Amino acid sequence: MQIPPPPPDAQHALNLLVVRDPDMAGILERAGPLPWRSRTPGFPGLLQAIVAQLISNAAASAIWNRVRAIPGALDPATLLTLPEDALRTAGLSRPKVAHARALAEAFLDGTLDTEALSRMDDAMAIKTIVSVRGLGPWTAEIYLLFALGRLDVFPAGDVALAAAAADLKRLPARPNPVALRALSEMWRPHRALAARLLWHHWRYLTGRPAMDDFPAN
Repeated sequence: MQIPPPPPDAQHALNLLVVRDPDMAGILERAGPLPWRSRTPGFPGLLQAIVAQLISNAAASAIWNRVRAIPGALDPATLLTLPEDALRTAGLSRPKVAHARALAEAFLDGTLDTEALSRMDDAMAIKTIVSVRGLGPWTAEIYLLFALGRLDVFPAGDVALAAAAADLKRLPARPNPVALRALSEMWRPHRALAARLLWHHWRYLTGRPAMDDFPAN
């Protein structure tokens, strides 16, 4: 399946970013055009982010394919009726099953609302998402980046981003999340584009799947 290019607003931002940072331009020269992948807003997009927590992208992709194949798993009300064994057999750990159920409950009781999240600014949307058990800043930022298409969020806790940034900027060591977030300030207000480019760089360097290789819902 052909991956679409960035939408016009993102392409404009990307053009500005690569002019400001020649290292970012070098990624496109070596790895080719940036693929633009997105995820479904709402419950499916956040469930997909939960699946990807703290595991490799290859493992996350395989587990997600099994989870989304379970009838009703992408609907909050139906997911709550599924036996734990069904989700565990698909590859979710026991804590992630609990987090998935907490997410479903949050959508059903109104703590989370797809349209409301889309109208919030980045800070408020992240604050609202992390109020749900099992959803931390990385999960919220991944959701805003891929499901809402926000252009200035940066998941500084992502290990592949840290490794890619260390290589690109020729750092002596992989930056920790605090240092990586500080480094990302140079790419504001287009930090999400920088993240996508860093994942693109990581895929080119290693041949491994990157966060944006995750299948769509």
